[in-house]
Amino acid sequence: MELRQLIYFVEVAEREHVSAAAEHLHIAQSAISRQIARLEEELSVQLFERVGRNIQLTPIGRIFLTHARTAIKAIDYAKLQIDEYLDPEQGSIKIGFPTSLANHLLPTVISAFREEQPNISFHLSQGSYASLIKSVKNNEVGLAFLGPVPADDSLIKGDILFTENMSALLPISHPLADRPSLRLSDLRKDSFVLLPEGFVLRKMAIEACKQAGFDPIISSIGEDMDSIKGLVSAGIGVSLLPDSTLHESTPRLTVRIPIDTPDVKRSVGIITSKTRDLSPSEKVFYQFIIDFYSVLERYK
Repeated sequence: MELRQLIYFVEVAEREHVSAAAEHLHIAQSAISRQIARLEEELSVQLFERVGRNIQLTPIGRIFLTHARTAIKAIDYAKLQIDEYLDPEQGSIKIGFPTSLANHLLPTVISAFREEQPNISFHLSQGSYASLIKSVKNNEVGLAFLGPVPADDSLIKGDILFTENMSALLPISHPLADRPSLRLSDLRKDSFVLLPEGFVLRKMAIEACKQAGFDPIISSIGEDMDSIKGLVSAGIGVSLLPDSTLHESTPRLTVRIPIDTPDVKRSVGIITSKTRDLSPSEKVFYQFIIDFYSVLERYK
């Protein structure tokens, strides 16, 4: 079994057409057909069946496709590691991040790192809490920033960089807008603006409200941090957001007020996979992050 056979097989499987795969790979259609025939002969199974002018995977072909993709990904990763061991300061790092860390943490650490390592490049991927954990497990990204840091996943290693409070964001016209602090229960009759279902910050806000003795009235959904802030600015409702999302200033026509009770916090950190070693450039970046926030915490 050869690597090119796997590459041809995956290309045909995804396009369901030999000629389209040949055109994309810039090789003769007969070469692809010949290599796939040899692959089927070696495996002693039929991977494709013809449907009209197209072809589609057989049941065993669908099973083999999953393993073929994994094998190609593993070989690509091995090549990347070899290149980076030859020159770790010329590598590329794939990083995942959630929307709540996009405006302050991510640009802060990457700009600081690039001052020391200008030749290492980044591929950034934004995702939800669950999708970022899955991406790290599947080696789709090498590292991911996350908050809160998962503590009970046997396949994930999490390092907490800092812990931050979550504060109430109110329209400036709100009756409680002049308060120096609030009990979360003070907002029991207000309408809340939260992220969609599946976002961990939505879950944290709801759990905090329940801890304060009430179920929040969720009147509106914001797809990201900017949407939530805009809806609060428009007087649509109130929200509960991590302080780092309000780092530089509160949005226009809003006010940020600390929550006294309950004590609502989240950990923020970086996660890596326990099932594979970091590449050399990833190790350089990982250690930089740990040292960077260790210094910040020391002088906070």
